[in-house]
Amino acid sequence: MGIRLSIILFFFLVSNSSESRPISYSGGSTLMAFSDNMKNSIYYHFSPSFKYSLGIESIEDKFFGNNYSYLRFTYLLNRKNTPNSQRNLYFQSGVSSKHFGNFFYGIQGDWETRRLFFGFSLKQVENEKKDYYDQYYQLGFAPYLGNYGNLHTWIMIKSKRNSLRNEWSTYPVLKLFKGNILMEVGYSDKTEWDLHLMYRF
Repeated sequence: MGIRLSIILFFFLVSNSSESRPISYSGGSTLMAFSDNMKNSIYYHFSPSFKYSLGIESIEDKFFGNNYSYLRFTYLLNRKNTPNSQRNLYFQSGVSSKHFGNFFYGIQGDWETRRLFFGFSLKQVENEKKDYYDQYYQLGFAPYLGNYGNLHTWIMIKSKRNSLRNEWSTYPVLKLFKGNILMEVGYSDKTEWDLHLMYRF
């Protein structure tokens, strides 16, 4: 219940902001792959506008032992640029292919300068087997400042919790990106490998 209230409060606090830029870019697409101890997934989304994206995510659920897909909708609630930083806040949601009663919603955000990064995600999942929530927080820094087109590197600490397992896991993450390609790799004995790959086109 607490995370649900937090999501609703965040939504109403920021939904009136009008400054925004593309989620990807208008007419752009993104392909992502995720893998950790809870799931493997492939996610594609298209941004018809600078404010939102529509996509589909195919999931292999390791915890419940089944496969399904989500029809996903993401909306840019707020983006604030300054000469030295950028802040983003998104509403995320999805409806399962199994049943309209299976869905998720939440918020995801980040703040970064060229040197520092902070990100988080809060997600509530409604499921016919058991409702649960996911959350993570990520803090990092860039050991060097690359120019446009160079390989960029971030060294991060990620802490996450899923209410199904009801324990926190904190571990190091290496994030690399160059051009349209991004990769994040992390590992802990609790979550095993935590992988995220992304390509924008």
